[in-house]
Amino acid sequence: MQAHVNDLRRYHEATKHSYASVRSSLNYLDWANKPLAFKVFTGLDGIPPPDDIGRLCLLSNGVLRWRRYPGGELYGFRAAPCTGALYHVELYLATAQRPDLPAGLYHYGAHDHALRRLRGHDVRGALAEAAGGFGAIAHAPVVFILTSTFWRNSWKYRARAYRHAYWDAGTILANLLVVAATVRLTTAVVMGFADGEVSRLLGVDGEREAAVALVAVGDSALPPLPPSSLPPLDLPTMPLSLRQVRYPEIEEAHRASSFASGAAAAAWSHGIDGAHPGLAGALFMSPVDEVIRARRSTRKFGRGSIGRKQLEAMLAAAEQPVPGDSFSTRLVQPFLVVNAVADLEPGAYGPGLRLIRAGDYRREAGALALDQPIGGDAAANIYFLSDLDSELARLGDRGYRVAQMAGGIAGGRVELTAVAEGLGATGLTFFDDDVTGFFEPASGGRQVMYLAAVGRPPA
Repeated sequence: MQAHVNDLRRYHEATKHSYASVRSSLNYLDWANKPLAFKVFTGLDGIPPPDDIGRLCLLSNGVLRWRRYPGGELYGFRAAPCTGALYHVELYLATAQRPDLPAGLYHYGAHDHALRRLRGHDVRGALAEAAGGFGAIAHAPVVFILTSTFWRNSWKYRARAYRHAYWDAGTILANLLVVAATVRLTTAVVMGFADGEVSRLLGVDGEREAAVALVAVGDSALPPLPPSSLPPLDLPTMPLSLRQVRYPEIEEAHRASSFASGAAAAAWSHGIDGAHPGLAGALFMSPVDEVIRARRSTRKFGRGSIGRKQLEAMLAAAEQPVPGDSFSTRLVQPFLVVNAVADLEPGAYGPGLRLIRAGDYRREAGALALDQPIGGDAAANIYFLSDLDSELARLGDRGYRVAQMAGGIAGGRVELTAVAEGLGATGLTFFDDDVTGFFEPASGGRQVMYLAAVGRPPA
């Protein structure tokens, strides 16, 4: 992988938004070819998940609300936000033997809140080997595998969708971690694994659908037996759309940041200054289930002020350690455009709410957020920036996945905490280099990983 150390930096530059790029690349959506929002196995019967597993699935990536549009389309809105509401992230589960669920590999069908058994034996040993022997995998009674089906998102966002694979998986993980914490389950988000081995286990091609994270949940299981040979999976699913468009930039970025073996993953993770497996912290005092069910992506803000303590609660939630194999505490840091926060002067702020410069920047906030007025109406825009060059030097191209995922988790935690505080929140996209330039010199050449806008809904 070291031979490709700059590939993901090149991808990042090539997929930046600028005023010129947005205006020169009009994207006409082919609505007749819009991808199906669910992966549906046509030959497998669904089984109800046990209550504890069902809660984790439902409150991280399940459908909480259905809406029928005037044209007759029935659409399911998920527990976690997703760019364009295109829901390209799938959940798979590798489980140990339980009295209420046989050991195996399962897919979670969000469309009907059911599990489908893809392999009929304990595959956690194969996952542990793919993860280079990372201990949390072997002792977890259930391991979640998150994949992205890239076409579902690139239908609208084209090559930039590879970033969204990690933003959207990150917001799902923000939910999953906080839900697991309510029942004192340890968790570990594992970013280092042999990509091809995990793809073969899941029966996906690793190009159009690929794993983006493993999550060990719990630590009470006996270690699995050594992995046995896994026959190929060829299970029919409903077509996503009439035709799929593949973006070489996405597949090349994923390939360049992949590991060929568990040994390569182990060598990568050895000595990384990251958090360790553990109990994720509580983000707020409100009941977690109620907060997740109440969450909506705000479409419009009023211009009323929010409290400084409310903003500090959101930032504290975002900066909670991420238990796992590679998430350092300074991987992403918040830079803010403050428009209307009580007891806080309007202006640009850096980490620790250090004032960079004072001023009314509502117009600039809207312009930076891809010329979306909601950015100017928000009480605060929280940008999570990463020193990407340093992270790529430290972690190689795999570090790009980690940095984008960290941004998604931080943004998801902000949005959940905003709801708990009685506020609105939404993720927005942005003009990359203009944001960095706006916060200079404090931004120090950092790159934007995520933007969360927060404020009061209209009166």
